Amino acid sequence: MKRLLGSLLLTASVAVPVGGQGVAAPPETPVAFGPAQYALTREAIGQAARLAAERGDATRAASLRAMASPSRAFLAFDGHDGGTAVEVVGVLPARTVAVVVPGAGTTLDAYGRLRGGATRLQAALGPGSAVIAWLGYPAPRLLSLGSVTTTRADAAAPRLRAFVTGLAAAHPGARISLLCHSYGAVVCARAAPGLPVENLVLYGAAGVPAESAAALRSPATVWAGRGRDDWIGDVPAIFGADPVSPGFGARPFDAGEAGHGDYLLGRSLTSIAGIVAHA
Repeated sequence: MKRLLGSLLLTASVAVPVGGQGVAAPPETPVAFGPAQYALTREAIGQAARLAAERGDATRAASLRAMASPSRAFLAFDGHDGGTAVEVVGVLPARTVAVVVPGAGTTLDAYGRLRGGATRLQAALGPGSAVIAWLGYPAPRLLSLGSVTTTRADAAAPRLRAFVTGLAAAHPGARISLLCHSYGAVVCARAAPGLPVENLVLYGAAGVPAESAAALRSPATVWAGRGRDDWIGDVPAIFGADPVSPGFGARPFDAGEAGHGDYLLGRSLTSIAGIVAHA
């Protein structure tokens, strides 16, 4: 893994139908909050599942059929490229809301991992909370040039800003935290200035494009953590300062033994839930 990432670092010195390889994000559109939006989005997911099945893409079709369940609540969906989706776990409005921004390698085909983490976090937070899985951008592949440049983060940041701003306006009493994993921390750093959130939590990050927590120009309390089993700790801070370094100025949290994909499990989950609920 480290050798592959090193090679990518040296190399780095129009939306298309489901299953395509396009790079551009789908056009940004305002998000409506509520049951009517859930129904419209569920219909779109069901149509995409049928299209994927017709094309013989069994993996994508199975993932989409699960997402189209009446028990699920999606605010947004697009089946182009690797796909984008925004799901609410729990019920809005809520007193406590966490928005989870995933990193590289997160696609509709691998959406279950993001959903699982959001579900565990919402269970830890309990009644009166909602967790939003925000795959609102076409995340780069894990081992790709896109995962070691800010190009996709630069495109994603305005979308994240618009979403969080709209969420805060629609639910003015909510206490919103932004949770940013790996490449998602780069997206959040780009979106952070002035964003109306209480906490900005960076974890599993290979650096962020800011010299310090203060340079993010966020009104939020900035937190940072890295699990002891996370291989990202052996990777250079590709994107800028390391947010877990004391000089960055973020408040540290205990991520325990978390591996790179395990921050919403175990001790790390407990710490993050505590930040969202009480910090």
